[in-house]
Amino acid sequence: MLNRTVLVGRLTKDPELRYTANGVAVANFTLAVNRPFSNQQGEREADFINCVIWRKQAENLASYMGKGSMVGVDGRIQTRSFDNQEGKRIFMTEVVAESVQFLESRNSNQGKQGGQPGNTSNQAQQSNQGGYQPQQQSQSKEQNPFEDSGEPVDLSDDDLPF
Repeated sequence: MLNRTVLVGRLTKDPELRYTANGVAVANFTLAVNRPFSNQQGEREADFINCVIWRKQAENLASYMGKGSMVGVDGRIQTRSFDNQEGKRIFMTEVVAESVQFLESRNSNQGKQGGQPGNTSNQAQQSNQGGYQPQQQSQSKEQNPFEDSGEPVDLSDDDLPF
């Protein structure tokens, strides 16, 4: 049997970070995932999928991602039920995320004014078609060369090792 889910979408609001009585971090979030087709009016619709993630990854998600951030989720679908305050049985289906990939930097989604989602710098992308900009010589050797500069990376299939 197999229960595997892979999603790419945007957070509909900031993740809700909480801690269990034992001190384990848990974050709930909702992911808006576009459907691959248009409706009869020619509009694209989205599904809003409830997700939960645990421990350090929950803390990282809450610290570094917010409303509108694009993330990739790898996990499994889980159903559960509980009784609400009125005694009514509530059934929930959610994705239990085993890993969340941050698909854009924290501030790349801030300050966008009608631009394409995920594309923060058209000019930089057009002037650098290879997607790689060499580090300047004046920078310290101690800086992380893999640190995200906030600009999208343009990769072709030829760049991938597999």
